[in-house]
Amino acid sequence: MAETLQVGRAMVRRSIHSRLSDFKPMARATSPAPDLLSGLIVEACDRRMEEEFAHRWGGPVAGVDEVGRGPLAGPVVTAAVILTDAPLPDGLIDSKQLRPNVRERMFEAICRDHIVAIASASAARIDAMNILAANLWAMGRAVRSLAERPVGVLVDGRDVPAALAAAGYRGAAIIKGDARVAAIAAASIVAKVTRDRMMERYAAEFPGYGFETNVGYGSAKHLTALAQLGPTPLHRRSFRPVRDCIEALAAGGLPSTRRP
Repeated sequence: MAETLQVGRAMVRRSIHSRLSDFKPMARATSPAPDLLSGLIVEACDRRMEEEFAHRWGGPVAGVDEVGRGPLAGPVVTAAVILTDAPLPDGLIDSKQLRPNVRERMFEAICRDHIVAIASASAARIDAMNILAANLWAMGRAVRSLAERPVGVLVDGRDVPAALAAAGYRGAAIIKGDARVAAIAAASIVAKVTRDRMMERYAAEFPGYGFETNVGYGSAKHLTALAQLGPTPLHRRSFRPVRDCIEALAAGGLPSTRRP
């Protein structure tokens, strides 16, 4: 997969509230009122966050999220979504809480009705930069690939890419944003479905590791295959189980049909 992909169409604007302790502004973020997050309820996503920031910052905002920071293999995938005036999928929430068939249905609706861009950072980039830096790099790439430039971004978690601040974007990091902010939840679904599809394709290319079910995480089957077959080009060599396997192979301690 190319490291960036653009999908979706139209645009946004509207109004909100929720808790300052969960809010981390970037250098260019307007200081929020203390009640900014007080009205948001975890696991009850709506548009109020995007609408309030769009009003305060004077333009559209994008929700940003990632999938795949923890696996031993495969890319980290990020998505940026600007909500349009189209309806949101019923039951929109953090992708981890949805059944696969529901995620797939929501993915299609989000990409059809809203402005979406996707970016990934490969295992090689993760090894070269470290997982946090590679994730923030991919987030920035996704935001800059949107068909419409947002004035700012709402990012799930604790970090907003510094490169976006340097490029003039406003931003805020929101803890549990994927469970309370609609645009971030939409981004989490897009990133999750995209990465799962990638890992299914990789499962056919590299059979035996169980990528179609473990999506690169360190399941028992995956770890057994890693010991027996060695790492693939998808494996993150800076992650300890993979690094240990490579060292054992170099010492002649494990059989391998694939050498790094």
